[in-house]
Amino acid sequence: MKYLGGDANAGYHNKKTGFRSYFISFEGGARLELMNKPDVADADKTADRTGYAHIAFSVGSREKVDELTEWLRADRYEVKSGPRVTGDGYYESCIAAVEDNLIEITV
Repeated sequence: MKYLGGDANAGYHNKKTGFRSYFISFEGGARLELMNKPDVADADKTADRTGYAHIAFSVGSREKVDELTEWLRADRYEVKSGPRVTGDGYYESCIAAVEDNLIEITV
């Protein structure tokens, strides 16, 4: 919400199972659901793995990629790569966020 301008709902909490869920809504209609359940095992996350690898957010320009990357770095998030032009022509950076999940910031 702080970095990408989303709005969160009040959330849901199942006190019996410990499950929590929040929806973050973005301009244009995209929504992201964040879920947590305390008793789920969390294996090490490497960049090259099967299943979920990363989530990407388009911020509209190279300048915004640069600005957001530096803002996150200043707030002590680990910048894994970039900002840079990738081999397939995208301008992006990659951040290790909560629980080492990778967030790609792109034009």
